[in-house]
Amino acid sequence: MTPSQIIDALLQRFDGVTVVEAWGEKSLFYNPGRLLPRGVYFATLKEKNGDNDRASHLDREGIFRLNIGTTKPLFLERFGPPPPRPGKGGAVDGPWDFTALDTLTPHPVYGWMSWVAVVNPSEGSFHEIKPLIEAAYQKATTTFSKRVSG
Repeated sequence: MTPSQIIDALLQRFDGVTVVEAWGEKSLFYNPGRLLPRGVYFATLKEKNGDNDRASHLDREGIFRLNIGTTKPLFLERFGPPPPRPGKGGAVDGPWDFTALDTLTPHPVYGWMSWVAVVNPSEGSFHEIKPLIEAAYQKATTTFSKRVSG
């Protein structure tokens, strides 16, 4: 799949989503009515290395990474306890190859927050991770509601 195909699929599936492009990322926020300055993140597509995020080697031709802010219980089911927060410019410690294509891993930087990632997901793996995306979206809607009501 391409980044555009993934964004199109997510925009078709979920209501109230806005896409913000910045820092070599396309970030998907839940923000119906644009009631918050940006909204609440639930997924990003990263297409280039950042100063503090180089573990996936996104400088390779045609390489991008889908990042998903799923729930902690779903993270625990797949990976066990989240790894400790890495130092600035580092990646979370663990047995994962963050450069591997089409493989679900903890997010190389935000795995400690229960984010997950897939470099260049295929249609098959995108289908398999839909429950993680659904959970991330639902978590964002809950967070959004708390922010706008409180």
